[in-house]
Amino acid sequence: MIDFHNHILPDLDDGSKSLEMSMDMLRTAADQGITDIINTVHFQHPKVDGIDITLERCSEKRELLYDEMVKEDLSIKIHLGAEVFYLPNLVEVINPLTTFGHGKYMLIEFLSHQIPDTQQQVLFDLKMQGVTPIIAHPERYKPVQENLSLVYKWINAGCLIQLDAGSLTGSLGNIARISAMEIVKRKLCQFIGSDVHDNKRRNFCLKEAIELCDNVSDDDIDQWVYQNPSKLMSGEPIEVMIEDEPQPKVNLFAKLFNKKGKFN
Repeated sequence: MIDFHNHILPDLDDGSKSLEMSMDMLRTAADQGITDIINTVHFQHPKVDGIDITLERCSEKRELLYDEMVKEDLSIKIHLGAEVFYLPNLVEVINPLTTFGHGKYMLIEFLSHQIPDTQQQVLFDLKMQGVTPIIAHPERYKPVQENLSLVYKWINAGCLIQLDAGSLTGSLGNIARISAMEIVKRKLCQFIGSDVHDNKRRNFCLKEAIELCDNVSDDDIDQWVYQNPSKLMSGEPIEVMIEDEPQPKVNLFAKLFNKKGKFN
């Protein structure tokens, strides 16, 4: 499997805190059958203010990991990239670190509680530059949890969707789990990534997430963890076919409460 979206590089962003922690995470990845890891360091996010986030520094961190992996005969390949925090400057920050597949794709995250109105034009501008936006973990955004129509709008605008494995397994909360499963059932997902941050609660769980998806979807699950990530790395186009949005629009929060207003 190929894990697209993680924070495996040590002591760089809010992910792994040490070389030892990264190695422990990589052992878990190997046990799950992961052969390639597409690292996505946080870029221009407030949490990395003042931190030197460059391709050169990421490469140095990767070499440290490779040196340790050789000692343990771990053969996972680590690819470099970024999870770009949404600001209106996305076109201006296109570079070899912030994009994948020779500048063809960009992974973009939003604040959990707000999707700015400006995003429609900015994402359109990215498309006009030949860069396909990939929306990171939309199931964790409150506006999406309240109205799944946002996911349909992104896909119809030419964006792709990446879910967090931890959302599917429930480790990121029940609301995120319900939202993620609804996205899977409607075949709106193109990638599943671990979004690992540590060797404890936010460790690799890609295998478990895939098994859960197999139980609720008749879609080709392999495309989310192998075919599409492979195309992403080589810059090949990823085709998306979705069914029309069902009516009425679903408020996912409503599924969490019964008629008496009690949490299910």
